[in-house]
Amino acid sequence: MAEIDKTPKQIVSELDEYVIGQTAAKKAIAIALRNRYRRLQLSASMQTEITPKNMLMIGPTGVGKTEIARRLAKIVDAPFVKVEASKFTEVGHAGRDVESMIRDLVDSSVQMEQKSQFKGIRSDAERRADNRIVNILVPATTADGTQKQSGVDFQNLVSMVEKMQRGETPEVPNAQSEEITSEVRDKRSATADQLRRGLLDGREITITMDDPQQDLGMNNMMGQMGIDFGTSLGQMLPKKRIQRTVDVSEAREIFIREESEKLISHGDLYHAAIKRAENTGIVFIDEIDKIIAKTNQGGEDISREGVQRDILPIVEGSQVNTKYGPINTDHILFIASGAFQDSKPSDLIAELQGRFPIRVELNDLTKEDFVKILTEPKNALVKQYIALVGTENIKLTFTIEAINKIAEIATQLNRSTENIGARRLHTILEKLLEDILYEGADMEMGDITITEHYVEEKIGEIASDKNLSQYIL
Repeated sequence: MAEIDKTPKQIVSELDEYVIGQTAAKKAIAIALRNRYRRLQLSASMQTEITPKNMLMIGPTGVGKTEIARRLAKIVDAPFVKVEASKFTEVGHAGRDVESMIRDLVDSSVQMEQKSQFKGIRSDAERRADNRIVNILVPATTADGTQKQSGVDFQNLVSMVEKMQRGETPEVPNAQSEEITSEVRDKRSATADQLRRGLLDGREITITMDDPQQDLGMNNMMGQMGIDFGTSLGQMLPKKRIQRTVDVSEAREIFIREESEKLISHGDLYHAAIKRAENTGIVFIDEIDKIIAKTNQGGEDISREGVQRDILPIVEGSQVNTKYGPINTDHILFIASGAFQDSKPSDLIAELQGRFPIRVELNDLTKEDFVKILTEPKNALVKQYIALVGTENIKLTFTIEAINKIAEIATQLNRSTENIGARRLHTILEKLLEDILYEGADMEMGDITITEHYVEEKIGEIASDKNLSQYIL
C-alpha cells in the first residue's frame, strides 16, 4: 500500500527527465513524498500525530507547475487526482462540490487496488476465461440434438425480478440438459490448445458481456453524492448484458476481467482502497488563485470565498462519504498551485493559508531554459515533431542555430505580449512547421533541415510585428 520506496534524489532525477529547471519546487515535493514513506514506518500512535506538510506552488503559467503534477502520478505508486479550483462552487450553488475531489481520489485508489489484486488471481481468471471462449467456439448440444442456448430469456428475467419485489420466490426456468459427446470433447481440447498457443487471436467471436455503460447515469451521479446504489439495487436487479463481435484476444481480456471480478472480495478491495487513499493519497489543486475574492462585495466574490471555506475542512482533516465507504482526509497530501498574477497568497483566507505551510516559487523561464525544453526531456517538443513527420518517411533535422532562434523568439514574445511560458513554444513550432505538416503526406521521402534562416523566414517577420504576433503567435 505504501508509495514506491524512492529517495528524494531519485524523485528529483525522474522529474528532471520531463521538467526543466524549478529545482526548489522539485526538492520540496520530493521531501514531502519521502515523508509520506517515513511516516508509514512509524508506530500507529506516532503516525496519527504526523500530518502531511501541504504545499503551495506559486509561479506564472507555463513554467512547469502542471507538468510536475502530471509526472507525480507516474512517479509514485499512490492515488493521485488533479482538480481545478475554479470548477468548484460554494455548497448550495450549481456545479461540483469540493468533496468530489476526494471521491475522485477514492475512485483512483479503487482502480489501483483492483489492478493489484487482479494480478494475484490472473492465472485463475485466465483459466476460466479460456473455458468460456472454448465453450463458445465449440458449443455443446442438448438432449434433442440442437445447439445449446445459453442464458435466461429476458421476459423470464423480468418476471423473476417482479416476483422478488413482491416478496415471492421466483421459479428458475429449467435449463436445457447438456450433452458433451466425445466429438465435442475432442474439439474443445484441440481448440483450447490452439487458444493457448495464440493461433485463434485474430478470429472473430460474438460474446455476451457486461454493459460497460451501466455504471454511468444515475449510479454515477449518486456516487458523486456518496450514495452507493450498487449494493442495494445491484443485488436486486440483474446486470445489463450486451452482445459484441470482437476478436478472440480482446474477448479473452474482457472475460478475464469479468472472472477476476467474481474471484475477488469487493468488500476487502474497497476497504484496502480507502486505507491506501487515506495514507498515501495526493490531491493537486490547480488555479487556487482563481477562488480569491478580488473585492469585498458582490455575489461572485462571496461565492469564491465560500469555496475556500468549503475546501478548508477537507484540507484540515474531515470525513467524506463515498460510495465505497467513509474516508478521513487527515493524512492526504494537498498540493496547490496558482499564478497569482492579480492576487497574492496572503489574499487567501487566513485559515486556508495556514494549511499550506510550505511555499515554493517557480521562476520565469529563460532563453536557455527554452533551448533545454526543446531538446533535453524525453518528451521534448522537437523530438515529438521529428517523430510525427517521420511517419511520412521524411527525416526532419533542426540545427542548433535554429533551436536557439526559436528559443530567442519565444523569450521576446513572452516579454512583449502575454507571458505564457513554455506553451509559447507550441504555437511557434506549429506555425514554423505548418507547411511541412500540411504537405508532408504528399511529399516523397527525403531529408528536411530546419535552419536559422528558415526560422527567420517563416516566423521572424510575424514575431517582430507586435500587431501580428499577439494574434498569430
